[in-house]
Amino acid sequence: MGRTGVTALLILLLLGMGTSPMFGNTQQPESQLEDNQRMWSSSNLQMTFSNGPSTGDSITGQYQLTFALTGDANVSSILIEASSDGTSWTTVTNLTSVPWLTYFDSTAYTNGTYNLRATAWDDDVDQSVVVTSDTFTIANQIPLITIFTALNADAGSGDSASDRAWFGIDADEAIAFRWGASDDDLTYASLANVPGPGAPSNDGPTSLNYGWDWSSGAMNEGTYNPRLTVHDASGLSTSQTMFIGIDRTGPTLGDLTVGSGTAWQNSGTVAISGLITAADDGQGSGVASCQFSTDGTSWSTVTTDTTTLQFSEGNHTLQFRSVDRVGNIGEASDVLIRVDQTAPEPSGWVVDELTTSRVGPANVSFNALDDGSGLDLTASYMQYGFDSNGVGQTPDLSGRWLDFGVTGLDATVALSNWATKSRQHLMFRAVVVDQAGNEYASSPSSFQILPGLDLSWNATQTNLDRMIVRPGENSGNVTITSVLESNQDYGGSIVVRLESAPADRTASVSWTVMEARTLPSGTLSDSTETLIWNYTVPQTGQYDLRLVIDYLDVIDEYDEGNNKNHLVVTGASIGSPGLVPSFAPSMGLLLLVGIAIGFLQRRTRV
Repeated sequence: MGRTGVTALLILLLLGMGTSPMFGNTQQPESQLEDNQRMWSSSNLQMTFSNGPSTGDSITGQYQLTFALTGDANVSSILIEASSDGTSWTTVTNLTSVPWLTYFDSTAYTNGTYNLRATAWDDDVDQSVVVTSDTFTIANQIPLITIFTALNADAGSGDSASDRAWFGIDADEAIAFRWGASDDDLTYASLANVPGPGAPSNDGPTSLNYGWDWSSGAMNEGTYNPRLTVHDASGLSTSQTMFIGIDRTGPTLGDLTVGSGTAWQNSGTVAISGLITAADDGQGSGVASCQFSTDGTSWSTVTTDTTTLQFSEGNHTLQFRSVDRVGNIGEASDVLIRVDQTAPEPSGWVVDELTTSRVGPANVSFNALDDGSGLDLTASYMQYGFDSNGVGQTPDLSGRWLDFGVTGLDATVALSNWATKSRQHLMFRAVVVDQAGNEYASSPSSFQILPGLDLSWNATQTNLDRMIVRPGENSGNVTITSVLESNQDYGGSIVVRLESAPADRTASVSWTVMEARTLPSGTLSDSTETLIWNYTVPQTGQYDLRLVIDYLDVIDEYDEGNNKNHLVVTGASIGSPGLVPSFAPSMGLLLLVGIAIGFLQRRTRV
């Protein structure tokens, strides 16, 4: 039987023995299995770990494994495996050529207890030879970064992208990076992703400075994420990233909200908001505060979004500018603050004449002035209503104030028939608002709607032919010429009369009706009528005469006060000194006398 057949038979015998119940255990210890393999193997190979872990060893990092092979054998490979429980084995490597040497990277395994197993394959007998190492411990210590910071940051921690460490440095200045780590075999550290061209050299391994004062000479504005990597002699490393930024540009300040946001304020206490939220620092460090000044020289700082200032009435110009977290100051912008605390000044109503004869709307306006912010006609308005007597705070006929339907201080009152409103009162009130919101509310004002018709005596054409006469039926007669007028055509009848009374009468003496006439309808259809009256002076003395229109006030008129026209006539005896009966120089005679006197004066001057 050949070598191969004998070997196969021995293996079968061994397997049969291992599974026989007489041994009482179906699983042999690993060392006994290896001894049995060597005992029953036909290979002449003898293999040991010439450099391998011993019982109780604690290894870290890279560990060199070498093997000693003796005996007549043709080894084609050595399979190296590792296990933490003696059951599950993972491949470390498979050596296929001399030298039989490899490195076991312990950092690829979690800390704990392990065994290594090496299986060599002998091509001469097509059998393997297995050896197992002593139990050892993997105790790798990964470097622990305890500090990574920049000493000269102006703001921020650098712990995250939302909390960067910001620098306001110039292009040729430096950033002082500092680091620290704990490990039993630190070797060196490296720093990457720094601002500017290039990167600092490694810190170590000859000596450790635990930091860099990095200056590239071209520190451009922007954001960067420097990365620190710490290495140890075990081949382990760890990294940490810092978030930084370089900012040399001040923030820009947008539109601020002054008070209520309107152009004018009606209070001297003015809140100005948007000091922070209206500012923009772009990709920089962020807005920290706002400064304001009244003269461009002295600046006050505010860190809140709103500040409240006190102003007197008038226009005020302030300058505002933003400051970022590293101290960069933005351009100043002017903010105009206008304060008007005075309500508008009224100057009265202007209302079209209100009569029952009106056709079409009546114009109404309320005049007011505001020397500060000016009137706000979109907020100002007027109201109206009809009232019986023009007294009170609310129109009693309308029952409430009525809106014109438009804003402003100009409007019209439109009625289909003004004739039905005779003697009523049209009441108005106005609310005047200026641009700052100051308000003036007027008291109610009333305007009576009067009749359109007005009857009156023409004063220039109503007169006596004589003012002084001798009393008596024959000599005391005077003639009164009167002209009755109406301001519009009137088609109704009118009662007029002549009345007389002594001029020296007492209050108990009444007027005596000398003549009454009823003018038929249509008399004033042309708006005028001439009437001739005769009166006889009864005795000496002065007498008052008056012509009266509509003495019973039956006709509703615009002005009842002009319905009477008064005249005076004197009855004088012939012997009264200085009186010439019926003497009344004519205008023609007076004119001739004047011409004569003028002629004589001219001749005297010549």
